[in-house]
Amino acid sequence: MSMSSVSATSANLGREVLEPKDGWAAYGEGTTGGAKADSRYVFTVSNKEELIHALGSGDSTPKIIYIKGTIDFNVDEQNNPIGPEFYADPSYDFTAYLRAYSPQVWGHDKEVSGPIEDARARSQKNQKQQIVVNIGSNTSIIGLGNDAKIIGGSFIMSGVENIIIRNIQFEAPRDFFPQWDPTDGEFGEWNSEYDNVTVTNGTKHVWIDHDTFSDGDHHDKDFGKYFGRTYQQHDGLLDVTNGANYVTISYNVLQDHDKTSLIGSSDSKTSDEGHLKVTIHDNYYKNLTQRLPRVRYGQVHVYNNYYEFNSHSDYEFDYALGVGVKSKIYAENNYFNFDEDIDPGKIIKDWKGTSIYEAGSFVKGKSSGNEVDLVEAHNRSSSVQLDENVGWKPTLYTKIQPTQSVPALVKAKAGTGKID
Repeated sequence: MSMSSVSATSANLGREVLEPKDGWAAYGEGTTGGAKADSRYVFTVSNKEELIHALGSGDSTPKIIYIKGTIDFNVDEQNNPIGPEFYADPSYDFTAYLRAYSPQVWGHDKEVSGPIEDARARSQKNQKQQIVVNIGSNTSIIGLGNDAKIIGGSFIMSGVENIIIRNIQFEAPRDFFPQWDPTDGEFGEWNSEYDNVTVTNGTKHVWIDHDTFSDGDHHDKDFGKYFGRTYQQHDGLLDVTNGANYVTISYNVLQDHDKTSLIGSSDSKTSDEGHLKVTIHDNYYKNLTQRLPRVRYGQVHVYNNYYEFNSHSDYEFDYALGVGVKSKIYAENNYFNFDEDIDPGKIIKDWKGTSIYEAGSFVKGKSSGNEVDLVEAHNRSSSVQLDENVGWKPTLYTKIQPTQSVPALVKAKAGTGKID
């Protein structure tokens, strides 16, 4: 690890802090990450071992970590690629798992249990020890150039504060040992661990900017189906949960994924009320299925984002804005572009919420485009009637652009390699 390969321009990125008023992460003392790091705590890393070493034990010493090139997390101590066979518990047999928990044998009334499920859980734990990393307070993680990439790693910020992550391509981690839950929905589902990036457990002041998130080369359809359900190896891309607060998510590309962004993880987590304050602006959402975002409890400002959906992609659109329990989304000047004509009432989906403020949305279909009142459109097509009384109005923002300018601006500026 060294600073020798960091150009002056790239090095300056590590010292950059969030601008005043740029979203909820600017609240109070703002978000500075590792900008004040002593030169001894500035690192350039190019493999997993170096990154883990640079992160240290999770202490709060200010640090700047530059990512150079591609870092794959499914590697052994010699940096050689590893896969499911490396992590699998000696007692785990996938064929035996399918045989034991087939709906014809196990049914749908109770969750799976027993020695084979225990062996799966141990296998999953083995993988978790290799691919999950915790980010400490006062840290900036910055990608160098336009090709810094993290493959298969799960970044967790838990109970920490003041973190910046910029200019990195993230390829979502695959859970090689998803669990069959026969009680999940009408038919059962395969459920996986490992979000790509998680902000959780009271973490506050986080800025996630100019990154690219996707499933990379491993799309859900490639995993096949068992028991008639997709063998799902991906979870969330970017989640904010369990009392986390003051987060700004800006100028990112999020594409080719199903469960994209969850803000608030549980209807029953009443302690989340008053937290989960998140700003989401100028992001490029492309060929995604759902959770763009899905919100519980939080005051979430969603503005100037560009949503683009191709009906022939591997990820079929379900909904964009999820209105969950006591959620308070304030959405302004977002642009939705579909290559087919859809009911704009599908853009908002109710998840036991009551209110969402929305203004300035433009919806373009195959044959026409119009400014649409999304709440009114939802209420026309649903028996659940939402109102716009969210009880707050954002003040932490720099400039809200006219909706018609959003597609060009976001496509020009969002993602890695595009920081001014």
